[in-house]
Amino acid sequence: MKSARTTFRLALLAALLATSSAMATDGYFSHGYGMKANGMGGVATALAQDSFGGANNPASMVWAGSRFDIGLDWFSPVRSAERSGAGFATLNGKVDSGSENFFIPELGYNRMMRDDLSLGVSVYGNGGMDTNYPQGNFNCGAGAANMLCGSGNLGVDLTQLIVAPTLSYKLSPQHSVGVSPLLGYQRFKAYGLQAFDNAPGFPPFTGSPGNVTNRGYDSAYGAGLRVGYMGRLSDAVTIGASYSTKVYMSKFKKYSGLFADEGAFDIPSNYSVGVAFMPNAAWTIALDYGRINYSGIASVGNPSLPVAPLGAANGPGFGWADVNVLKIGAAWRINDSWTLRAGYNHSDNPISPADVTFNILAPGVMKDHYTAGFTWATSQDSELTGALMIAPRQSVSGSSLFNGVLGAGAAGNETISMRETSLGLAWSHKF
Repeated sequence: MKSARTTFRLALLAALLATSSAMATDGYFSHGYGMKANGMGGVATALAQDSFGGANNPASMVWAGSRFDIGLDWFSPVRSAERSGAGFATLNGKVDSGSENFFIPELGYNRMMRDDLSLGVSVYGNGGMDTNYPQGNFNCGAGAANMLCGSGNLGVDLTQLIVAPTLSYKLSPQHSVGVSPLLGYQRFKAYGLQAFDNAPGFPPFTGSPGNVTNRGYDSAYGAGLRVGYMGRLSDAVTIGASYSTKVYMSKFKKYSGLFADEGAFDIPSNYSVGVAFMPNAAWTIALDYGRINYSGIASVGNPSLPVAPLGAANGPGFGWADVNVLKIGAAWRINDSWTLRAGYNHSDNPISPADVTFNILAPGVMKDHYTAGFTWATSQDSELTGALMIAPRQSVSGSSLFNGVLGAGAAGNETISMRETSLGLAWSHKF
């Protein structure tokens, strides 16, 4: 009972800490969960390095031992949007998002109840749709406007927080399974989208006027499930697999005229498989393949070209395709005190040229992530872990959606681009 109470209290603490998180690498999922994974390109499905199995593979927790992990990651996404070649010169221009610095906490706890049974909790977040573009010098024919022909600053802010209580059990000395209920919380706001709220001079984009923009924050709650398997085939080879259902969320009622299906914004299902190879006591080399099913969420995966009103069941979305994610990482244990890590993460870009306009709000175009990290064991029971991630600039260009409103060529082409850096430090205690 004492362990269960401790787990619950830590989950509440982490939830309070993490509500301002923002992350966008593999679409709007993080490139990794847990600082050790972050330093290895995010690879984690066949590893048991810490108490973040609820985010990676629940079956790993029974191999991780009793431990507590807490850290903080500085994350800096640099986003910009540009329009050029417009027939109306006042529509041309470039703006940069002013939101570039975020501090993202991480927290995990695991307790061995028996040699073959563990109970813990992992707290993690997704997001990254946090943009804030200044109005700029645009004019859509009715005076000063932002890049999407609304008034004032333009942007959105999405946070997704998951608290994952995790039970892990060894079926035998070599094989384990695990399960994590995924308890979700979301917060969202949008502003500067007045042109899509049936504004004068524009088509009736939405079926629910007044519920598109500038409504302040709205919250949603929901649940899903992650299950996992881990098998130690030999002293040198470990395999793992993990699957997460869709996290079914309540609707953003304040934005029922923006998101498809009257404000629905579930978290997509995803899965991963992995293998870790340990040729000797000093080296670990691991590889993960994963897939995130963005197209299964209408408000994310539906094409942005209007075929129905915003907010309708088949209304426009961001046009995101499913993405494949490949992660590879290596760890070198120099001695009992020091371990060095490096990794690479490659993700498909979910955004096509046809959907650039809507994705000015959420330019999740990243593909390549290069990582490095370390762990310093300060004592037998405590360690410090650091991780660095650098993602070079990526961009996508396409014809503006406003060409269909203002006339062919009137709004030219648009380009969204992004680059990222993150740097984090975590402390772990084993007990």
